[in-house]
Amino acid sequence: MQHQEFDAPPELQDTIKCFWYNRRDSDELKSDFEVQPDGYAEIIFYVGSLQLMANNGILQPLPSPFLIGLLNQPAVFYTENRLEIIGVRCFPWTVFDLLGLPSTKVSLHLVEHPIAQLQPGLVESIQAGKIAEALDQVKQYLLQARMGVATDSMLFKAGAAMQAASGNMPVSQVAEAAHVTVRTLERKFKQSSGHTVKDVSGLIRFEQVRNHLWMHPDANLAGLAHEMGYTDQAHLSKEFKRYSGATPAAFARKARQGKQLISADFVAFIQA
Repeated sequence: MQHQEFDAPPELQDTIKCFWYNRRDSDELKSDFEVQPDGYAEIIFYVGSLQLMANNGILQPLPSPFLIGLLNQPAVFYTENRLEIIGVRCFPWTVFDLLGLPSTKVSLHLVEHPIAQLQPGLVESIQAGKIAEALDQVKQYLLQARMGVATDSMLFKAGAAMQAASGNMPVSQVAEAAHVTVRTLERKFKQSSGHTVKDVSGLIRFEQVRNHLWMHPDANLAGLAHEMGYTDQAHLSKEFKRYSGATPAAFARKARQGKQLISADFVAFIQA
């Protein structure tokens, strides 16, 4: 598997965390990988075959591009042979405005959008091995889209405060950092992301714990719970299992043993 991340241009850094490219090759007719929740939305372009396991157990072919919103549980994807992805990691409170879409809590968005016009050119560039050229096409489109979106400094300040605190910040303090009332913050946040401040904070905090355990599986869970602002270890375990489907102890145990809990593709969805 090959994975690379690229900084967003300065003009996009208030809306986009980074761009990334991922390639996976499989000799199997069909292989699967799991994407766990985190605090970002992803615009996904791909070349190859990609399907999602729906709740009814049926594999659903996915268009390119599609949008992964905030997940509240792991999503399982299936692919065949070579899969190449160009991803855009967006802040959830900016992605809908950037694309001119109404916000929603739906995790997977299969919508018709003018950004799909990039797909033929991206396929040509990716198949020719010109990844930088493909990334530039996406960047140029989003730079143009960004010019048509009014800057909301309140959302930027609120989001920056939440991320700086790793999701461990009361809503009242987030509102204070954004210089607005709690009521205004909640209303604006729900309008822009489809989620509450508490929803997004919980995902940011889970993401930090998950990544820490992946890199440091021998971490003391009670100490980690205290450091991340959970009431106690039991609270940490409950929230972790809610999002990942596994307890932090089980997650750490498999990481410690060197077993890939959700396949090597997990690294493609760990934030820089």
